[in-house]
Formats: sequence, structure tokens, C-alpha cells
Amino acid sequence: MKTLQSTDANVHFSTILKEVEAGNEIAIVHGKKKQTVAVIIPYEKWKKGQKRKLGSLEGKMSVNFSDDFAITDDELVNL
Repeated sequence: MKTLQSTDANVHFSTILKEVEAGNEIAIVHGKKKQTVAVIIPYEKWKKGQKRKLGSLEGKMSVNFSDDFAITDDELVNL
């Protein structure tokens, strides 16, 4: 994973977006201690990591969706 200072990320943002589109992850560090404050990842990778919320059933049950599950949240609610 590539790491950039926040000031460099600001100047080279369009280049960073091209790298992310190519599938690379980029960490943004900030301050004197160079603490990582953000990681820019491809949207598809982020989308896969999102969990569906169970609403009132939260904590009472769990559900697992397979990787090839192809239904939107709206379609699931309207079943």
C-alpha cells in the first residue's frame, strides 16, 4: 500500500484517483507523527465490505449473504 502525506495527496489527487481505479490502495498520513488518517480504496472493494442492517432484529439474529447474492436492499425489503 502506498502512503502519502496529506499535502501531497491534495496536490496529486487526480493521479491518486487513477491509481485507485487501477485497484491500488493509498494511505493518507497527516501531522508530525505521520499518523494514518484515511485509506482510499476502490469503490467495489468498499462496497463488498458493507454489511446490511437488520433494523429491529439487530443483536437478535444474524444473516450471511454469499458473494454472488444479487439483490438490492429495496428488493430485499419488498419480498
